Amino acid sequence: MNNTTLVIGASTNPNRYSNIAIKRLRDKNLSVLALGLRKGKVLDVDIDDEKVAYKNIDTVTLYLNPKRQEEYYDYIISLQPRRVIFNPGTENMEFIKLLKNNQIESEIACTLVLLSTNQY
Repeated sequence: MNNTTLVIGASTNPNRYSNIAIKRLRDKNLSVLALGLRKGKVLDVDIDDEKVAYKNIDTVTLYLNPKRQEEYYDYIISLQPRRVIFNPGTENMEFIKLLKNNQIESEIACTLVLLSTNQY
């Protein structure tokens, strides 16, 4: 499995944390895919607006509030990532339990902090 990260809740707005995360991930030369409400582009990363059956996803990092996550439960589980990062404001115990039942790690953390402290 490679180290591809899927950013869900991606935005072209440079003030959004998902946008900053994409830039920081690319700054570290990490492979990034992005899914958002609208198509767009951040640096060299295209933002898809439909759930694509991506292959070899290592990490999903969430920028969706818990209510908005519900429609993504089955989709994320189907991708079989190694882990899902719940960024601040996205913590969701119901989804964390589902992930655990599917042998997917979950981490309540901030992607930006993990990257800046070399813990990603």
